[in-house]
Amino acid sequence: MLIADDQELVRTGFQMILDAQPDIEVVAAVADGVAAVEQARRLRPDVCLLDIRMPRLDGLEATRLLAGPGVPDPMRVVIVTTFDLDEYVYGALRAGACGFLLKDSGPTLLIEAVRAAAVGDSLVSPSVTVRLLKHLARPTPQARRPREPLTERELDVVRLVARGRTNQEVAAELFVSLSTVKTHLASIQAKLGARNRVEIAAWAWESGIVS
Repeated sequence: MLIADDQELVRTGFQMILDAQPDIEVVAAVADGVAAVEQARRLRPDVCLLDIRMPRLDGLEATRLLAGPGVPDPMRVVIVTTFDLDEYVYGALRAGACGFLLKDSGPTLLIEAVRAAAVGDSLVSPSVTVRLLKHLARPTPQARRPREPLTERELDVVRLVARGRTNQEVAAELFVSLSTVKTHLASIQAKLGARNRVEIAAWAWESGIVS
């Protein structure tokens, strides 16, 4: 994985925590967005952990270049922010970020965030994601239209995802198996043209499915 943060103390701390895990290896730790994009394109890490406010190129633009719409082989980007309602975070979500993490979340959530992103799961700090979407995603007539109508069960899954539920919690609330939830999510992503569950949640708020 790659870490990009202009604060040396934060960058070093993250690297020490993550390198201590048997299944995680930090292949690059850089101090600005330009270096992050260059090293990410060169090394192709499984996960990029990017700060928002960095010199030369901020995390929002770096995310767009690595994971945004039109990127042929988008990378998995987790945004690190100081504020849980930072106005830039929603922009990062639209730019392709698959998760959010507060800098003061602690080592356990940091590790969970990286592992979740590595396996394609975007659910990082659900309460943060839900608060961001509630404050920044308003119902809009420009919300994307599904390629095919979602079934009632798929809409049930969407509502729970938009409220920050994990796959396990969705399965428990709907009395279905975990594999069934994953099947529904794959179908929902295909119908919405969404790359991850964060985009599913954003669509739910924007389209008024949840309020």
